[in-house]
Amino acid sequence: MSGKLVIGLPSKGRLQENASAFFARAGLKVRQDGGRGYTGRLDGIANVEIAFLSASEIAGQLEQGLIQLGVTGEDLIREKLSAPERDVEMLLPLGFGHADVVVAVPQSWIDVASMADLDDVALAFHRKRGRRLRVATKYFNLTRRFFAEHGLTDYRIVESLGATEGAPAAGTAEVIVDITSTGATLAANNLKVLDDGTILKSQANLVASLGAEWSETALAAAGEILDRVSAQARAAKVVEVRFASDGDDGALIEELKGRFGVTLPFGDGAAPVRIAHCPEAKLYDLVSFLYAKGRETVTAARADYVFEAKNPLRERLTARLHGKD
Repeated sequence: MSGKLVIGLPSKGRLQENASAFFARAGLKVRQDGGRGYTGRLDGIANVEIAFLSASEIAGQLEQGLIQLGVTGEDLIREKLSAPERDVEMLLPLGFGHADVVVAVPQSWIDVASMADLDDVALAFHRKRGRRLRVATKYFNLTRRFFAEHGLTDYRIVESLGATEGAPAAGTAEVIVDITSTGATLAANNLKVLDDGTILKSQANLVASLGAEWSETALAAAGEILDRVSAQARAAKVVEVRFASDGDDGALIEELKGRFGVTLPFGDGAAPVRIAHCPEAKLYDLVSFLYAKGRETVTAARADYVFEAKNPLRERLTARLHGKD
């Protein structure tokens, strides 16, 4: 691996589109080399290489330390990695790629609504038929861990090579463990999710490899990315408000902080104009309050970024790379 920062991004589909949009919001455009290239770069930051991979490959390469950062689903991290807490740091959930890993059974099993019910069925099934309940899935490790947590042992996993939700109808399994976004596909196949059968609520995450080689160059590039991401996310939550100061605003400022969650990013000293950051949901209430306090003109605008010297994302990555929890 070169001294550059290598980021694994999904190579196709909605995950690729959403990952590119995530970086674009932070002012970082993803550039792909060639029409169908499997490498790329981030405009605006030097010493960064993009590797376009499948979401599953990204999880594996993070574990092996072949890339330093990656965008992939938490379900794949939890399934593919033997020790995810040791090998990677889940830096940031990204708000897309939502999918729940669930346990589903036929809707005709009207008396089966929980994992405890399923345990009873599994025992009865074995006694009556002389074989264990079959669970079709691609998620072997998540299934074993979850079933063990619920004390369910009388089953066997059947590897799903196609559409997992079709296994019960095809007679190849009685139960499935699969991902679902809306539940519509499960319902269409006459399946239902157990009440306590959600194994994991997954979404795409920005993930850092703790076993990769992190040069100073790579760490600096990652720090800049995390600073931009955090600054954009911070700016998206507030509106920058300006109003006239009368030179003695101490009591007013404290009231704004307490009532409206306002922060004053540039200090509380004397100035002809105050600049405050206000949560968007409280903007009009704040403006009305300032009118009542004699401020006749209040302006509000959006900031593209709100940078702060301390960035929890950068600090967390640095701490994990230096062996601290």
